[in-house]
Amino acid sequence: MKYFIGPMSKNVVDAVIEFDGDVGFIPSRRQVDYNGGYVNNWTTGEFATYVDGRVPIERDHGGIGQGYKYDGGLQSFIHDSIHFDIIHIDPWKVHQDYNEGLQETINNINFIYLRNPNVKFEVGTEESIRRFEEYELQNLLRRLESELMPKIFDNIEYAVVQSGVGLDLGKQNNTGTFGFDRLEKMVSICKKFGKKSKEHNGDYLSNKEYKDRFDLGLDSINIAPEFGQLETLCYLDEMGDDIEDYYQICYDSQRWEKWVDYDFVPEHNKKELIKICGHYVFSDKKFLDIKPSIDNKIKRVIRNKLEDLV
Repeated sequence: MKYFIGPMSKNVVDAVIEFDGDVGFIPSRRQVDYNGGYVNNWTTGEFATYVDGRVPIERDHGGIGQGYKYDGGLQSFIHDSIHFDIIHIDPWKVHQDYNEGLQETINNINFIYLRNPNVKFEVGTEESIRRFEEYELQNLLRRLESELMPKIFDNIEYAVVQSGVGLDLGKQNNTGTFGFDRLEKMVSICKKFGKKSKEHNGDYLSNKEYKDRFDLGLDSINIAPEFGQLETLCYLDEMGDDIEDYYQICYDSQRWEKWVDYDFVPEHNKKELIKICGHYVFSDKKFLDIKPSIDNKIKRVIRNKLEDLV
């Protein structure tokens, strides 16, 4: 798959399923997990059943410390191994030490392989969780090749590559400085080990910025919050100035807090706050009670974005 899309809402999921393109889904544990998530309150099995094989599904950031509540991630992996096509093994949020993260990666891969030898894997992580130097990515793949059984190593389909960029939902843009040389070297390392390269945080990029990446040999890229914010903008456009209820639901969710500066004053920036975290509350009962009936419009906007990508 060239583009992996975050299933930010049922509308996004429906639009992607209906779209005839080189796309897949990347649900995070907070979005969809064995015990539910903020996207349509779907469990892992319910989401997979709804998609019904029409679009490949990859668990994004699977593993220890990646859910709503801290856990070892194994229960989530058990369900992922039954229902998903690819699982991103990402222990690096907790295990910042290289050797600890490597060993946890190996343990997780073996754990899942014993349950389903057909599942594919993604390894590594994005820069906002842990920066990887080029030599560390090379060492990671070399160690995995030497310490996993060959048929298990062959099941690693993607390795995460980094180019120096990240996301800022508060400003709705891509941050950092894109490093052509760094990305090119990481892509080359992936090819050396027979793995596809995948970059995260591909939101808010221009067509030229996507083209630059793919011209360097990048195989795939993740895009997530941007699709949720496109839907949020549709609701704001429909509501006009009547946003107080939507604002209060978003404010109470507290999902905006990590994305704003200390001097951010919510009551003076109500629309900005909604744009930051509006997609987190699409399945909240309070929002469903006030939700405008514009699903067809939203899916059309999502399809237009997808068509622009390809």
